[in-house]
Amino acid sequence: MNQTRRQVMQIGAGAAAMGVAATAGLMPNIALAADAPGWNAPLFEAKSFADVAKIWGATPTESTDVSIIGPDIAENGAVVPVGVKSNAAGTTALGIVVEKNPTSLVAQFNMTDASVPNVATRIKMAQTSNVYAVAKVGDKLLYTKKEIKVTLGGCGG
Repeated sequence: MNQTRRQVMQIGAGAAAMGVAATAGLMPNIALAADAPGWNAPLFEAKSFADVAKIWGATPTESTDVSIIGPDIAENGAVVPVGVKSNAAGTTALGIVVEKNPTSLVAQFNMTDASVPNVATRIKMAQTSNVYAVAKVGDKLLYTKKEIKVTLGGCGG
């Protein structure tokens, strides 16, 4: 494809502007979860709900104060919509644990007193599994679970 002189000059000017921005420190940096304050790597390496509870240092108790919203059948395991809500006063964290995923804890949301403990996200599921909605309240873990069936590959492809 033949380019006009004007197009070549525009491309060159754009590249020069990017070079100046990069050397001036104006280019965005990559944000990594591992760099976040309070990141707990062993928590996201846990292989089961029991391991997550042990690392959180809390006793798991099934409770109606925690609810989970999600489909009965997920058409695509790569994007499963899940919501977690806690009605328990003093909730400091919400979590989503997928029993049969390679790493069980798929999401953790830290709460403050000003937060409403109600979150929604999309998760990746390897296969049909129980999904736990977890709320950390003091030294207890309140949870409820729901089986979500996956019909198309998620974590494994």
